[in-house]
Amino acid sequence: MRRIAAIGVLVVVGAVAIYHFAFATSEVEPRLTVPAPVAAIGVGSGAVGVDSTGRVLAGWPAPEEGSLPLLPASEPPRSGQLRGPMLEQVRVLAAAPAGLSPYLASSSYGNGGVSVNLSSGIEIRFGDATQAGLKWRSAAAVLADPATE
Repeated sequence: MRRIAAIGVLVVVGAVAIYHFAFATSEVEPRLTVPAPVAAIGVGSGAVGVDSTGRVLAGWPAPEEGSLPLLPASEPPRSGQLRGPMLEQVRVLAAAPAGLSPYLASSSYGNGGVSVNLSSGIEIRFGDATQAGLKWRSAAAVLADPATE
């Protein structure tokens, strides 16, 4: 019985050693993912950010006024997660090119779907959030044209 136990221990130690030297890496790289807000609900000290998945970033510092586009809600949902038209708006806002982000003022949702209002007063209509990245590229091309007012 002792002999069987000793063989079992050797097999386990051998397996651990093979795993450690053959498969395990010697470096550990910790990764911390910090959610980035793409929109805000509310203004002032009561404002909260919303990330690209529609999650309300409660407990985070209030976004600086004017730094994020506003969603048409006076307070965040109790669930802490946006759904429906508000989530569609967040998906469109999250797909905006970084160069346009400072110019996004607000969004809304109507019969035609999602609309984004720029600080210049221009309104861009997206419909739904499908292919929002492609729609933004098209909008950016039009906005870059000097003839656009």
